Amino acid sequence: MKGEPALLVLADGTFFEGLSFGAKGTVMGEVVFNTGMTGYQEVLTDPSYYGQIVNFTCPELGNTGINDDDQESDRPHVFGVIAKNITYRPSNWRSTESLPDYLIRHGIVSIYGIDTRQLTRKIRAMGAMNGIISTEILDKETLISKLKSAPPMEGLNLVKKVTTNKIYQWSIATNEKWEFVDHHSQTVKDLLTVIVVDFGIKRNILKRLVSYGCKVIVVPVDTELNSILNYDPDGIFLSNGPGDPASVSEGINLVKLLIGTEIPIFGICMGHQILSLALGGSTFKLRFGHRGLNQPCGLSNKIEITSQNHGFAVSEESLNETIEISHFNLNDQTIAGICHKKLPFFSVQYHPEASPGPHDADYLFVKFINFMQQYRIKSNKSS
Repeated sequence: MKGEPALLVLADGTFFEGLSFGAKGTVMGEVVFNTGMTGYQEVLTDPSYYGQIVNFTCPELGNTGINDDDQESDRPHVFGVIAKNITYRPSNWRSTESLPDYLIRHGIVSIYGIDTRQLTRKIRAMGAMNGIISTEILDKETLISKLKSAPPMEGLNLVKKVTTNKIYQWSIATNEKWEFVDHHSQTVKDLLTVIVVDFGIKRNILKRLVSYGCKVIVVPVDTELNSILNYDPDGIFLSNGPGDPASVSEGINLVKLLIGTEIPIFGICMGHQILSLALGGSTFKLRFGHRGLNQPCGLSNKIEITSQNHGFAVSEESLNETIEISHFNLNDQTIAGICHKKLPFFSVQYHPEASPGPHDADYLFVKFINFMQQYRIKSNKSS
């Protein structure tokens, strides 16, 4: 099967001619690349990719098809997909649909048959930039003209596009057949109440929290402090999410108030950046970001191989003396983790829930559990 002609044009005028394998139409977004050799379905449905066109460096997509279990949310959040080769005939025992059919069903414009290595090298050299994919307009100059209306990622508050619009409880744990940790049995009275501030949460983060014995309540980013405190939480979790963290003023202001309560806080990705901003730090945009499953992070001769997806980072110079750096990204020495020296607050720039990716950092959930148990004893909340 061969797709119809499609055209990809970057903001600097570079263009790539290829073929369509998704929905027909025209889409604009920030073009980024992901180096993972697996997990494309998790990437497509990760809300952190909202507003972006993802260039996959894996040579071929679609071999394992699509299944219901690997969804990180209820739909794709990427704006567009770029691939070298694709397959229309998946081969996997869990597959229920082909990748092209899935993208067409959800209206995701996609292009394949281009030199994705050349595109990746371009982004690495020039930085992530806006791009446009079209199956209906094949004139380069027309697409460049349309692309001028696309806003830059810096300054965009995209969290409001993906945060939940209602409070809900999540109770599904990691499926036992995929479990890699021997959890101690938990009784109902042992459950720790965790409020998840939703900047664009991935389902597998919620599953890990439940697997570790947490009652998980997810709230919108604009939730009032008193509404959160009414749940008498043992801990606060700050989720991943899309866009420029410095623009998420409602989230930063909420976390500043939460810091004052001294309830344990654990942040991942966007949550890490929001916590850093609330503690007085600042963030900056990376040239092309970190997106893949093989990013080494660590400190003091200890290394974790991590899954990452972010285009912004915390400025080391902006952190005050109350903050300790717990991890660096060992590829470029940007901050990959922080912790408060006196209070039970910590965060990491990467994804310890390992979906997709390695399990090296799952211990961070244990750290969060320990902080919450200590807080419960200190607050005389234990039964």
